[in-house]
This record gives sequence, C-alpha cells and structure tokens, in this order.
Amino acid sequence: MVEKIKIRNFLSFKNEIVFSFEASKDSFAEGSQVVRINEDVRLLRFGVVYGYNASGKSNLLKAFDFLHGFWFDKHDSVDEPIDIAPFKLDEESPRMPSGFELIFWVDGVRYKYQLELDRAQVYKETLFCYKTSRPTTLFDRHLDGEQSIIKFNTEVLGTDQEAEKAITLACLNNTSVFVARSTVNTSIPLIDAARNWMKNHMMRGISPATSLVSFAQRRCADDGLLSQYLLSFLREADFNITGISVEKDEKPLPPLLVDMVSHATTIPQDMKNLFAENRLATQHRTVFEHTVDGGKTYRLMATDENDGEESRGTMRTFGLESALYTAIKGDSFLTIDEIETSLHPKLLEKILFEYLRAESKSQLIVTTHNDGLLDLVGDLLRKDSVWFTEKNGAGVTDLYKLTDFRGVNRLSSIREAYRNKRFGATMN
Repeated sequence: MVEKIKIRNFLSFKNEIVFSFEASKDSFAEGSQVVRINEDVRLLRFGVVYGYNASGKSNLLKAFDFLHGFWFDKHDSVDEPIDIAPFKLDEESPRMPSGFELIFWVDGVRYKYQLELDRAQVYKETLFCYKTSRPTTLFDRHLDGEQSIIKFNTEVLGTDQEAEKAITLACLNNTSVFVARSTVNTSIPLIDAARNWMKNHMMRGISPATSLVSFAQRRCADDGLLSQYLLSFLREADFNITGISVEKDEKPLPPLLVDMVSHATTIPQDMKNLFAENRLATQHRTVFEHTVDGGKTYRLMATDENDGEESRGTMRTFGLESALYTAIKGDSFLTIDEIETSLHPKLLEKILFEYLRAESKSQLIVTTHNDGLLDLVGDLLRKDSVWFTEKNGAGVTDLYKLTDFRGVNRLSSIREAYRNKRFGATMN
C-alpha cells in the first residue's frame, strides 16, 4: 500500500508537494476505509482531488504513471530520452532534475524509493526498507561521471559481487535499476518483493479518454465471477440489463504481418515467440441482454465505448467497475482522472459506495469536478480523504488537504464552503 508520495519539478509541481494516505485520528468508516498496517500506521484506501481546470490535479496522477513506466520500460539505446517533463515556466527548472519519493508497504515491510533524473540520465535511485525504525539501504545508485554506479547491500540481500556487477553493466543511464535487475538470473527477495508490488499491484491510470471496454471484456472472458458482479451492479443501478456475456471471435493473422513482427528489431524475443505461436487475432464482443416491460428480451452488442448499441454511460460503468473489481481483488493501487465522465451523479455515488465498503487493501485516487460529493463528507467520505489543487500566477501548483483548514468540523456544508472559495481551488 502507498503511504505517501513526494514530487518535485514535475509538470506544474515546481516545488515539492506531498500526497499522503496516512489517516487522521478520525474514526469514521474505520473498518472499511482505513487499513491498519501495525499499531502506529493506519492508511486510507481513498483520496479525492478537487481543483479547477489546468490547476494540476491530473498531474498528481501522471506522476504515478510516469514512475510505473520508468520502472519497467526498457530502452534499446542510452541515447533515448527519458519521458520526463519538468516545470517549464521559469528559466531554471527545465535544467534541474525532477525528484520523486515513494513510501509504500509490502507484506508488512515499509519501503522508501527515491529518484532524481532528467531527460538524459538518472542522477540518483535508491531503495530502502525499514527492518527497524531506521532505514536500511537495499541499493544505492549514483552517477559517477557518465557511468551509473550501483551498490547493493550484500549483507542484507545475500547477493554476490557477480550479480551486482551484472546488474550494473545492464543498467543504462536512462533506465531503472529494476529494468536491469530483470535481466539477471538471481534471487534478491527484498528487492523482488518491492519490484513485484510495483509491477503487479500498481495499475495503469485511467483518464477520461481511456477505453476500458477491451480490458473489461478480457477480464469477463476469464472470470465468470466478474460477469456476475457486473450484472448485479448494473441491475442495482437501474439499468434493465438482465444478462451479460462476452463472445470471442478469432481470425488468423495475415502472414505478412507475422513476418514483419518476426523481423522487427524493437520487439522482445519472448513476445515474438508468443505472437508466432498464436497467429490469431481475437476480437471480443459484449452482449447485453435487456428485459423490458412484458418480459420481452433483446440482445444489444458493443465492442467499445464508441462502437455498439449500448450507451456510453453503460459502457463506461462496465469498464470502470471491471477496473475497480480488479483493484479490490488484487489489493492494487489505481488512479482515475475525472471519474465522473459519462456518469450520472447518483451512479458515481453508488460506484464509490461499493468500492469503499469492500474489504480490501486496494487504494484509489480520483480527480473530479463533481462538488456534490462534498455533501457526502461525514456520510460516505472521510474528511482526510479530500484534497485540493490550486495554481498561482507563476503557474505553480500547490496541493493541500481539507483537514489543513481550521473549523471544518463546524461547517454546516463543506460543499457550500468550497463554492464560496473557503478552500480555494475554484475559479476566480
């Protein structure tokens, strides 16, 4: 689970900002929205970020996506630029490294990951764990001239010098230690536990433009329980849907395409082998069964959110709930930008209600313009789950939370206070 993230010189975050899932002493929804890691650490499962257009709220979510991509995207050449975007509205920041710090928990072990880099190279990359109250370095990477030097804590990790040397040689200046580690056949349990959590429990973020239907279709085809869950959810949400099924249509791939892939230099060999073995293109179609007054049943089909006979709202719900179900079952971390896209406010409330009442160690950060959710603070949402972004005249985003303000408990309406600019983060 994520405890907190620090971000510096990334997009509109010129100065360091901190987003934290650490729970306050508030006991509201303690059993469902708070996960107790140990006697001292309680982490939230949910965060919602408000802010006007271009205030920077989406940039918080982009930071998580950047880290995930950097951890696992392999470069073929040391000359390929890193896809990092520093603050650009002054003279100095574009020439300075961007910085990140992520603190997270895996199987009761606390980790701290630090990263400093620009488009050309990584200056610093470290991973710590807390076996006691003080951090223990697992690996430390720094730049010596033009060479990345990686030092492993061999006493703690049990690795040998040959493995350390092999990983160092495989680590290009523009890639992560985790990419290099994946090329070496050795066992590093503490590092691998962190790496596996990063890879398998941090889901790719969802934006308003993300089409989730193909993801939902693949998941439903493999998991009958998900289809049952989605059917139950859609029926409770007042859709007259009485059945969901996913059909697969497989067609042979054109020989020319297979030959092109087999000779491509940018595709990994294992992917080429998988492609050559299957030689099939699979298309999914979702069939929604509708029962109307009088008991008559009709079948409507959809292949994505924009192509089919179902509404965008239905397909968006179908996709979002599949992603949230996956996060809940996998105890995963997920971000959703402008979660209200194509959803009725009441349906959005139901989606959040179902997520927040689930027993899980999953975590969700959403951005939204739907200030109606602020009326649910104290009934559905915790006060320490609400955050705001505001951009100043220099184009710099500040991030702060509702509980930073005094007198919040005395407000009769948090929504009205927000509309009246009590918390900033609104248009002037």
